[in-house]
Amino acid sequence: MDLELNRSDYVQVDGTSPGATKILPHSSEPKGCQKVVVGSQSGVVHSFGANRGHIETVFKTLPGKGVSCIQLGGVIGNIQDKIFVAAGNEITGYTRKGKQFLKFDTNLTDNIRCMSVCGNDLAVCGEYVYNHYFECQDKNYFLSSGRINDMLLLPVEKLRALVPVLACQDRLLRVLKDSQCQIEIEVSGPVTALTLYQGDGGPTGKDVVYGTSDGKIGLLSIDKPSQVPVWEIENPNGGGSVTCLSSYDMTGDGVLDLLAGRNDGQVEIYSFNDLGEPVLRFAYNCGESVTSVQGGVIGNARYDELLVTTYSGWVFGLSGEHAEKRLDPNYLLISPESAQKILKLKEEVEQLEQKVAREREVYQLRTYSDKGALSAVPFFALDDSFVLHHQDASYTLAIQLQTAIDTVVLQSNVPVDLLDSSKNSAVVSYTSCDPQTSGNYLLATFRCQANTSRLEVKIRTIEGQQGVLRAYVIPQLQPKCCQLRQYQIRPLSLHRRAHSVDDQDRPLNVLKLCGPFSLAEMHAWLVLSLPEVAERPPATDSATLHFVSTFLGTLLTCVYRYQLRQHSAHATDDSPEA
Repeated sequence: MDLELNRSDYVQVDGTSPGATKILPHSSEPKGCQKVVVGSQSGVVHSFGANRGHIETVFKTLPGKGVSCIQLGGVIGNIQDKIFVAAGNEITGYTRKGKQFLKFDTNLTDNIRCMSVCGNDLAVCGEYVYNHYFECQDKNYFLSSGRINDMLLLPVEKLRALVPVLACQDRLLRVLKDSQCQIEIEVSGPVTALTLYQGDGGPTGKDVVYGTSDGKIGLLSIDKPSQVPVWEIENPNGGGSVTCLSSYDMTGDGVLDLLAGRNDGQVEIYSFNDLGEPVLRFAYNCGESVTSVQGGVIGNARYDELLVTTYSGWVFGLSGEHAEKRLDPNYLLISPESAQKILKLKEEVEQLEQKVAREREVYQLRTYSDKGALSAVPFFALDDSFVLHHQDASYTLAIQLQTAIDTVVLQSNVPVDLLDSSKNSAVVSYTSCDPQTSGNYLLATFRCQANTSRLEVKIRTIEGQQGVLRAYVIPQLQPKCCQLRQYQIRPLSLHRRAHSVDDQDRPLNVLKLCGPFSLAEMHAWLVLSLPEVAERPPATDSATLHFVSTFLGTLLTCVYRYQLRQHSAHATDDSPEA
């Protein structure tokens, strides 16, 4: 870890989603700084550049539906500088100067979660559905049995065909051809982020880097029959889920480095040694979830920079340029007039902050008065996750807001254990509970420190009991308000999904159920009993699901199907069997 990078804040927008920030390529010969385009959850698309310490807006759209994804496209073989924005179920196209050239309604019932553009081909994914459009006309369609978290297209220049790769919640990478699934590749955890190895898929174009919800990063070569990761970075320190991946040469050795962002605020740069294995060169924690991390030339044409976007909307750079140089009048890129203007702006910002604090106090006093003053409950966006880590058989509950958290109260009607976590700096207090009278086994209050916008708690459940874990989240807003989040504790909560099982001889117990119930009802039983099971029932007449206990290592196989039975009257009866 020999890289030294300094942070420089650029702009703050409303909250952002993963994949909603892109760095535009140079329009001609590489020179000067690059432009940045970022989309917010308020629907605003903002394109800007940094020139001599000033932020210059190229274009900015009006608010609308929240932006879920931004991709760059163009004619294959040319500069990819056309901006495609996914908001709701619509795709909007802009030139690099902000002129709209496309408005396309996909007619999807779900909001678009991820998108890829290749020439005239457009691929979008909802929660379970993949759609392929050619020149805005429907061409292919695929219904996934697992929820789709991310998607990419393998390079057409190398494969001469459009090959989508879907990252699904059921621990599978699905490789499609037209409307069919050609290959299913099992990985060690639910994949949450994908990127092409070295930016172009490697020599064959089929090398894909993935990141999982339990913090692992690995490389898969899709053309290899073994489908075993070439390498995989473990997560022994309990790092957060991988939210974004990309490639850029930050070390200057001529080989693209791997850039990774996590939901615990960690930003990482990995370079590759002579054996092609990743080596951590730089790590930085910004304290909130990272939604995008990319490399480019942003603030200074002489320095490569890591551009990072966070959940609350901060867009900042990590550069080798010293932070104080940008305000130094003797520095060549900043004139004395510009430096004085920046310092004056900082003073104005401080005055505005003081004015806002005074107005907040006045508003708070009015809410307590008896003169009939009206008070509106403010809306605040909340992002949360409840992820099982099979290394230590525990769950990680992560809650983050776009504002500071005041208090989080956890309540559970089944026994659970709170484990120590180095990422949790909140003050915890427990309230004694009588399960016989109140029905509560846990009542814990987390009082967060000032300016804390993310809270992470490690929890271990006890199998055999079913219940609900509730989190009451109270932000530092006036008037006081609260949001409730509920997490199901399933009877077999410490089991994880598996698709390939060993052939070892094991002691075997069999439970067989037959009766007049439907396949959907059987699937619903499994959804209520086990984690990582899709809510949608299978489209076939039979299904086989494998699970492995993260605590004991035991194996559970669930097989359910319809079985035709012959009766004496030569009539057939469709009786399901589980």
